[in-house]
Amino acid sequence: MSKKDLIKRLNWYYPMERMHAFITFPLISIYLIYSCPIYDIIFLLYGLIVCIFILFQGQHYWKLKLYKLTGKPFNQIKNLTFFRKSKTINLIMVGLIPLIFIIQLFLNNWTVKNENLMFWGVVANVFGILEHVNYYNRQLMIDNTQDLNYVIRNRKLKIASLAKDLSENEI
Repeated sequence: MSKKDLIKRLNWYYPMERMHAFITFPLISIYLIYSCPIYDIIFLLYGLIVCIFILFQGQHYWKLKLYKLTGKPFNQIKNLTFFRKSKTINLIMVGLIPLIFIIQLFLNNWTVKNENLMFWGVVANVFGILEHVNYYNRQLMIDNTQDLNYVIRNRKLKIASLAKDLSENEI
């Protein structure tokens, strides 16, 4: 992908990620808090918090990539440190998912009172895990022909852009 095409892509992709991190998922959380008993949505809210935290990292990363391509300055060392710390926090949050699930069950006397909310809780938590993998391990999102051709040609997923940048110690 040419530099011009990548800039064009990031000009819409970065704001979209930012919108989901700052508007979509927080509004869903607020709606749930006001419409459902808290003990029924702990697991779902936790999944949404994980998603918001990881989407925040993603939108920040794409903003920095856009800055680099357009020549805007940013503090590379500070941001690499931010992503390394965030990766550790992500792994801790992912590790806590089973505990949050058990807490929800405990608060509901070991029963699932609302199967629909529990289903969405599982979806939100799995989505958070997949977002972490997408940014810090393998690129799961295949949204253009170059990505599709790479997967077909190499029979494996690409290493995530952020993962490469962290290993090369440069954004």
